[in-house]
Amino acid sequence: MGKSQKIAALFKEKQKIEKEIEELQGSCKHPTKSIKNVRERLDSTTMVIRWTCDTCSSVVGIPSNNELQNYLKQ
Repeated sequence: MGKSQKIAALFKEKQKIEKEIEELQGSCKHPTKSIKNVRERLDSTTMVIRWTCDTCSSVVGIPSNNELQNYLKQ
């Protein structure tokens, strides 16, 4: 298997995994959440502070200024 074929196969597998993650996150009820640092976008190295689901790691909201200050004091 050449490099280009291997890369194509890996991209196909990546798309399959991302779709499965999206489906699992879509069906999650987000029972508990925590404030965490997450990447702003998948292709970004910029980190932002967001509410994330403890079960599926999905971003579920933006903390208020008060919540943000409490998080930063930790």
